[in-house]
Amino acid sequence: MSWPVAIAVESGLPEEDLVEVGRYATAEQGAAHGLVVLATGQPYWLEETVDGFRLRVEQSGLAYAQRHLAAYDRERLRWPPPPIADPWTPRTFEFLTPLLWSATVLALFRFGPPAPAWIHRGVLDARAVFADGEVWRALTALFLHGDAAHVITNALSGLLVFPAVLTTFGRRRGWLLLLLGGIAGNLAVAAVNYPGPYTSLGASTAIFAGVGLFAGRAVRLAWRSRHPHRGRAIFAPLAAGATVLALYGTGAQRVDVGAHLTGFLAGVVLGFVAAPGETRRTAGIDRG
Repeated sequence: MSWPVAIAVESGLPEEDLVEVGRYATAEQGAAHGLVVLATGQPYWLEETVDGFRLRVEQSGLAYAQRHLAAYDRERLRWPPPPIADPWTPRTFEFLTPLLWSATVLALFRFGPPAPAWIHRGVLDARAVFADGEVWRALTALFLHGDAAHVITNALSGLLVFPAVLTTFGRRRGWLLLLLGGIAGNLAVAAVNYPGPYTSLGASTAIFAGVGLFAGRAVRLAWRSRHPHRGRAIFAPLAAGATVLALYGTGAQRVDVGAHLTGFLAGVVLGFVAAPGETRRTAGIDRG
């Protein structure tokens, strides 16, 4: 990158009207400080000397320029901020078990019992869960789907999200977190709609719980850091997760936005709690 260099003798001002405000080894260093002066609305001149470059400003603006240059130098002491430490170490990419999960939900849809009876016995039903104690419906609903488009969409989405979750959290812990997130999301959305009539089914609650796991984990890492912009670092993963939720979890007429939202929130909480379990490993690969 080239920097503009102005010579004092070209300014048209008497020499005594220009005062030195800084001396630098390179033109780049001087011009960077000159831009600070320029941002205050004052002109500057960068003059080459035998031992480097000197930055000069008009006598009337000396104190103002010095104050802003001092503030600029103080801010640069902490810039760029150090990256937030992440104790995660690479694991073997986990794709086999998500593929088996995808095949399972497709097989249940294609070869399971007749759809009406199968769905009636396993669908998430708010009244059945809380009035009749059939809490297991929060689990079985994750494996049921209403039509071919529904099951294919969720099977493909799971193949995108689940391998990343398992590779990050480990195979056993990842599946446990996904299962807990899906169940918790289903129970939460059923509780919100109870005692009214509410039914839901599909694996998307667990899929969005997977998205929330990443957001919660990132929030935890930022929370326990001493990053100078910690608030921004905490907000960014939540905003990214909410964007994914808004893009892929809403819009269609039959989409259960409530279940997607509660699944995502359950994932955020679980990811936040699970993140401290990450430890540094100096050798070997954790296969979860």
